[in-house]
Amino acid sequence: MSSDLGKNIRVTIFGQSHSAAIGAVIDGLPAGEKIDMEQVRDFLGRRAPGSGSHVTRRKEKDEPVILSGLINGITCGAPLCAVIENTDARSKDYDALRYVPRPSHADYPAYVKYEGFNDIRGGGHFSGRMTAPLCFAGAVCKQILERRGVHVGAHIAAIGSEKDEAFDPVSVGPGLFEVIAQKSFPTISDEAGERMLALIHSVAEKRDSLGGVVECAATGMPAGVGEPMFDGIENRLAAAIFGIPAVRGIEFGTGFEAAEMKGSEHNDPYSYEDGKVTTRTNNHGGVLGGLTSGMPVIFRTAFKPTPSIGLEQKSVDLKQKTDVSLVIEGRHDPCIVPRAVIAVEAAAAIVLADFLI
Repeated sequence: MSSDLGKNIRVTIFGQSHSAAIGAVIDGLPAGEKIDMEQVRDFLGRRAPGSGSHVTRRKEKDEPVILSGLINGITCGAPLCAVIENTDARSKDYDALRYVPRPSHADYPAYVKYEGFNDIRGGGHFSGRMTAPLCFAGAVCKQILERRGVHVGAHIAAIGSEKDEAFDPVSVGPGLFEVIAQKSFPTISDEAGERMLALIHSVAEKRDSLGGVVECAATGMPAGVGEPMFDGIENRLAAAIFGIPAVRGIEFGTGFEAAEMKGSEHNDPYSYEDGKVTTRTNNHGGVLGGLTSGMPVIFRTAFKPTPSIGLEQKSVDLKQKTDVSLVIEGRHDPCIVPRAVIAVEAAAAIVLADFLI
């Protein structure tokens, strides 16, 4: 199934942006794991729309209703199923788009694949709304990981031309993750965050949009985790991350900059620290040969600008077979990156938990 993720812990996402509800089924969770639902709600609250002037005005409570899998807040071995109601959908905003595909959306290829029966409302199951159940599953997996000493965190690395400080690839830790998680705008530097917000607002006033980069790190992963050659940590993380709408690229460690470096510059020297093997630098991003090295796993994800913009664009009428002009109505994020931070954390947590269980 295309909406399934994982091998030992298997996550299935279901629903559409404007269906009655969306949700997730998590199978393979070990029994006896206590799940703090308040922590789950807090995590979902970081992703929820309507929480700032830089996001869509669609307001959803994103309150997960548990149908199975928990008894007194503890996993019982049965699949954990949760649903999240869609309460603020405005389907009429999409009536005019049935035969007029929006540029840079999945509308046209979905129209072809599903022979015109695709759900156009809010993008259907191609919508960023589907990251809500992904984040539910990620919140559950984060708690399981943290009991095993593994912590996952992310921040906005860049929006447009504005950049945040980078994670220290050698010493980044859960303390910084927690500080970032408490912020309404998840950057390391508050000054950088203010510049990014100003840039978003200036572009939004022109009815345009922006993209950006999310940097994510996982600490505490033991060395030697992964299954080469096609089930390595990088392979599986990349596959999960590309399930998040609007992702355009991913790089680990120094990423594409490594192509401009010499071997003597890129190689990470080994050393012993308190009896443990470490590397003095972390250009490899915590992964070698598809296996974790014991250093923090570091990667960055690039997101395209929100394709739903208020400017007039060129499209086609698939029914009349003519060129037309299009102005998109509705409620859309001028930049999805601030909310994508949580989705990246969630996808990473699911993959890493799947490897460790």
